[in-house]
Amino acid sequence: MGLSDYFELWREMMLSRDPGVADSVTWWQEFFVRFYQAFLEGDRWQQYLRGVGVTLLVTAMALAIGVALGIVVAMVRTAHDQQRPGRRNPLLGVINLLCKIYVTVIRGTPMMVQIMIMGMVIFSSSRNYTMVGALTLGINSGAYVAEIIRGGLMSLDVGQSEAGRSLGLGYLDTMRFIVIPQAFKAILPSLGNEFIILLKDTSLISIIGGQELVYFAENIVNRTFEAMFPLVGSACIYLVLVLIFTWLQGKLERRLRQSDRR
Repeated sequence: MGLSDYFELWREMMLSRDPGVADSVTWWQEFFVRFYQAFLEGDRWQQYLRGVGVTLLVTAMALAIGVALGIVVAMVRTAHDQQRPGRRNPLLGVINLLCKIYVTVIRGTPMMVQIMIMGMVIFSSSRNYTMVGALTLGINSGAYVAEIIRGGLMSLDVGQSEAGRSLGLGYLDTMRFIVIPQAFKAILPSLGNEFIILLKDTSLISIIGGQELVYFAENIVNRTFEAMFPLVGSACIYLVLVLIFTWLQGKLERRLRQSDRR
């Protein structure tokens, strides 16, 4: 006899005594049984934990891809924009055009459509939909990270780059040791927001079969035929994760401000 059977027996006992009490028991019975089926029965809470682990892994992979792409695209576009008149590099112009097309296309199309194209067209023969989703999220994030980093680089005075060149540093070393460390402090809030958006957007990969938090919540919905607790529970988990990362971001920003004062 399952837990719901015990509650049904208890409800019948209460009904034979007091119908008013039976109504309240029915409400609490339904509430607890649905909660039990969504989180406790069959150790289903472990599926939520597994979903959280996959969600964090996908977010980390997508962020790494996005930051790598963003840095490359931002450096190319910044180098192109900072060329002196009359000294234009044709090859750099072609690469800059490709970067602009990449940023425009990615930012101009919905992420869901991009995920469906990657999962159902480009990688239609693949069965590792989670990794396909992580790759798509990384490519999408790269376009936004590129604009964030480019804005930070362009906000610095050109004299910073010229000072690095006067010290005998090449373009890459100047960006690595002088420009990027200063720009990082300015773009940290925007990068933090992009990370939070990326964390929440991992839920979209479930449309192609990517196994993350929403995927496992939907599986539980299909078994219990009750959508409220699994979906609300997954939303609360996302909220807790966002609050934790927002707190960590604020702590890092305060530490950087304190280092500037010193």
